[in-house]
Amino acid sequence: MTKRWGVGLVAGALLTVPVLAGCGGHDAAQPRPTPSVTSSPAPAYDAALAPAQAVLALVPHAATTLSVTDFDQVRAQYGARPGDAGFWKQAGAHSPLLSTDMLRPYAGQLHGFTPDDVAWEAHYSGADAASTGWVLGLSGSTDMAAVQQAVRAGVGPLGGAVVDATDRIVSSRALPETDPRWTDLADLVGPEAQSTYVARGCLPGDTQGQRLEPLDAYAVSFGETLATAYLGVDRDDLFLRMRLGDQVPAFRADFVHGAADPGSGRIGYTMTDPVDAAQLALRSKLPFAVCAS
Repeated sequence: MTKRWGVGLVAGALLTVPVLAGCGGHDAAQPRPTPSVTSSPAPAYDAALAPAQAVLALVPHAATTLSVTDFDQVRAQYGARPGDAGFWKQAGAHSPLLSTDMLRPYAGQLHGFTPDDVAWEAHYSGADAASTGWVLGLSGSTDMAAVQQAVRAGVGPLGGAVVDATDRIVSSRALPETDPRWTDLADLVGPEAQSTYVARGCLPGDTQGQRLEPLDAYAVSFGETLATAYLGVDRDDLFLRMRLGDQVPAFRADFVHGAADPGSGRIGYTMTDPVDAAQLALRSKLPFAVCAS
């Protein structure tokens, strides 16, 4: 299987806990470059990148949210092998999954490949059906002819899907032209993690009287026990945003020991319940991402 490497991040001197969800299911800080403005064309899909960074090139313009689950990273945590019957029981009970593999219910109908061949799964959504869909990244050992046969047979969600045998991806519809609206968020998305949630814009919610800066987009990377929120570099309101969660019981129960680094724009948390923490992201229940009043 091809090894994927993500962009690293700088650990701020103010951080008191490691806040980066690292590769292989482990949490470790890495240096992060300062984002730069460029007029270059949006980059095409690059399978060598971490899934959450690579898939940005495949998201349509009108989409507003993106969730990515890297099953390879989760499997590495449990030392799972193909066909491991206990893997999903463990992962479903303990891991911050944003998807539980949409092909699993059709495991016996896939014409020669299996759900274990899915390296990662991404879902994007927007205001209408045209801006909502999914992309699967398949492992290097996958029989792509079998994938094409399953698509032609219309197995489960694969009916009407589009296969790119070269890049080993399957998408719910023809992929759009690469859009800088999403690829420009590459510096906001952390390196390899078990799952990653990305959203454009901010969330409605209580600012608790705090004077917050506008928020155009944010991302959250989930590791085994650590979650890292990325809100953009050089934010003066990062400590204020971090403390908003202290007054929200559901958030406070799942995200503890917050540490903020305004320079890199990161807030790191330890997750007491990784499963529920990931679900809060999907339900847009993240106090640090509220809109400025």
